[in-house]
Amino acid sequence: MEQVRIGLVGYGKGGRFFHAPLITAAACCELAGVVARSAERRADLERDHPGTPAYDDLAQLAAAGVDAVAISTPADTHVPLVLEAVSLGLPVVCDKPFALSSAAARQALAAAERAGVLLTAYQNRRFDADLLTVRAVVDSGEVGRVTRFESRIEQFTPPGGIPSSGGGILLDLGAHVVDQALLLFGPASSVYAELVDAGGPPGRFFVAIRHAGGVVSHLTGDVTLHGAPGPRFRVFGTAGSYDVDAFDGQADELMAGGSPAASGDALGSGAARALGPPAYRRYDQALAQRTRGLDGVLHLIRPCGTRTRCRAGRPFLITEG
Repeated sequence: MEQVRIGLVGYGKGGRFFHAPLITAAACCELAGVVARSAERRADLERDHPGTPAYDDLAQLAAAGVDAVAISTPADTHVPLVLEAVSLGLPVVCDKPFALSSAAARQALAAAERAGVLLTAYQNRRFDADLLTVRAVVDSGEVGRVTRFESRIEQFTPPGGIPSSGGGILLDLGAHVVDQALLLFGPASSVYAELVDAGGPPGRFFVAIRHAGGVVSHLTGDVTLHGAPGPRFRVFGTAGSYDVDAFDGQADELMAGGSPAASGDALGSGAARALGPPAYRRYDQALAQRTRGLDGVLHLIRPCGTRTRCRAGRPFLITEG
């Protein structure tokens, strides 16, 4: 397949560690350029990916001849940049939280529909080894009919305190655990939630989802952890249960400067590695295939959250086929 030239907007934590290394390692993908204005970010880019051009804005990046763009910028800029990219006719992958309100998300989806371009949220944690293992266990029927699912992302408070930007913990961590639960067990019929602020920015949430198929999901996000975290996943069924204690190691290794290009299948090695091979790079490979008109692992996003098979020129959601 012809190389797909992917442009990257933003070279902070997300762009530098969770997009650029995976784009460069994915088959048939090329990191064609990065929008980065500060001298510091441009120096990081040149050090990490020598010779990769830097641009001042999205219009310059588009003029350089990219086939698709990934947006990894502060959350409040996501929808304006998505709308700009769509207006330029570019397929778009946007970091989570995709938008800070459902109305803004629907506006972006409608614009992509009208323009006939591809649009998706970057849900890399659909490709965590631990989640893929849980999905395999559920699909195998080894635990019988699943009745309850527990998922936790629990972290110690960052040195600078709980971030006030990014849409808050529910949109930040919740975008992962809620999406994973819906991926495994389907749409929700009812939702109960708690958001704990303790006198400051909310640092913990709990969400209980009753899925239309009958499974109940208990989902927790916490950035005020004291003591040891609970199990990452627990699956309870009529014939048994399955626990995952270790967290997928791919994100930590990427943050430490690792990459699939350098480590291959060793990326993410450690406790969680035994659960399955690293899979983050599959995301960009799937994006490349869809950009070139090849189907197989992509689904259409609808504002109500239902999914149908993707057709050419429609917004889409990348998932494990």
